[in-house]
Amino acid sequence: MLDIRDVSWAVPAARILEDVTCAAPRGSLVGLLGPNGSGKTTLLRVVAGLTPPTSGTVTLDGDDVTVLRRADAARRMALLAQYTETDLDLTALDVVLLGRTPHRRSRWSDSDTDRAAAADALEQVGMTAYAHRTWQTLSGGERQRVQLARALAQEPHLLLLDEPTNHLDIGHQLQLLHLVRRAGITTFAALHDLNLAAMFCDLVVVLDRGRVAASGPPLDVLTPALLADVYGVDARVTVHDGHPVITYRRPAA
Repeated sequence: MLDIRDVSWAVPAARILEDVTCAAPRGSLVGLLGPNGSGKTTLLRVVAGLTPPTSGTVTLDGDDVTVLRRADAARRMALLAQYTETDLDLTALDVVLLGRTPHRRSRWSDSDTDRAAAADALEQVGMTAYAHRTWQTLSGGERQRVQLARALAQEPHLLLLDEPTNHLDIGHQLQLLHLVRRAGITTFAALHDLNLAAMFCDLVVVLDRGRVAASGPPLDVLTPALLADVYGVDARVTVHDGHPVITYRRPAA
């Protein structure tokens, strides 16, 4: 589905990504992990086609994302950022309908198909009753659910998430990732919380200073040795319901 091969990206002063290779199989939720500054957001931008790689390739269903037309890329990939703000007087439904832009036949009006897709997306995230609420009146958790509905209305093959739970309390974090999981769309998600990643992800990819430090199932990857090497913490890892559970004790010696 998503195949990233030997991707590097550099600026004059530094190499941000170096020979990154990983993949997201169809229907999977893959967590992109790593400390701040490890290159997670840059890699998501490369995957989305917003930043061309210095070298290497990113393919989606076998097609190089760097040569996809903008409209075609928008029909196949949806990006959910960690924080979105607007001064426009938009309702939740207006925001979700933005996800239909790549599919519209007319630039100026929404079709019955667009409105039906938006209504279905709002229902999937439990926000139907909020359709006509203005953006400014929504809480952080409600806004992220609306943004997820906007991404679902886009009907993408691939969902890209850039630390979407960072500004949410634990209840809303669990709710959002549960909704993502339930949607069944192939998802490549930069996540900050390792325990959430362990709970929801089929596979994880750990970046360290722009390189892949480890990748595979969370139970195999999230070990005390890796946490000490990559994050610089001393941690205990136990297993609950088949998932690793991480307890942090202190910075690694």
